[in-house]
Amino acid sequence: MRPPGGCIGLSNSQRQYGVWLRADHLLLGTAPAVDGGHKEIVGAGRENACNRRYAWAMDSKRQRGRPPSSDVLTPAEWRVAEAVRHGLTNRQIAERQGVSLDAVKFHVANILVKLSLPGRSALHHWEGVRLDSCITGGRHQMDEPVGIGRIGQIARTVRDIETARKWYGEVLGLRHLYSFGNITFFDCDGTRLFLSEGEGASNSIIYFQVSNVHDAHAALAERGVEFMNAPHMIHRHDNGVEEWMAFFKDVDGQPLAIIAQIGPET
Repeated sequence: MRPPGGCIGLSNSQRQYGVWLRADHLLLGTAPAVDGGHKEIVGAGRENACNRRYAWAMDSKRQRGRPPSSDVLTPAEWRVAEAVRHGLTNRQIAERQGVSLDAVKFHVANILVKLSLPGRSALHHWEGVRLDSCITGGRHQMDEPVGIGRIGQIARTVRDIETARKWYGEVLGLRHLYSFGNITFFDCDGTRLFLSEGEGASNSIIYFQVSNVHDAHAALAERGVEFMNAPHMIHRHDNGVEEWMAFFKDVDGQPLAIIAQIGPET
């Protein structure tokens, strides 16, 4: 199921999704490598200190005001975990989620302890799924080999977003979906074109559509494809449709992605 499109007005859900995709262009050039050599915005010593503080708090059996969660992570921790898996730094997560930097650091430390992960790099490749996700319970092993589907989205950087919006819409005649700030989306007969304003030229990022992002991830990894992160949900639209993706490298080390839209009825 495809996410809502074709509307001129921009909902808060679409605005948040646009912010996520804008982060793709800014971060993929330095996305974490599989070997775990990614440098943290928070030093290992400080992160370990956070882990020790968390362990002390748990040993002290301090009660929190929120009700207990049946999931492995709380809703706030899931939001941070998905952002980390997408490649955002602590500061970028704080800015996008409207919380303090210290809160993000604390959530990251909690997540690593709860999941028994050695560090942030391991979280990039953790394949957990939240219990309230549409994909939970629907994952299955496919009997047939997984193949890459049609191109679901293409991302390009442009020098001036207003000029590009007018040219792609009025000159090429593409159907405008929605815009926010220095990003805009067009429909190309079912393929989404994502334009963002930026300096200098950059390679286009191609997002290949798949029906099951976890199965596709597993099958491609078995074929030797090097993934930058595990499948993760980057956004849930107002109608319940979830956007899932995972980034991998081509033969030249350039980023590509698999993408899937999962709805409540799929």
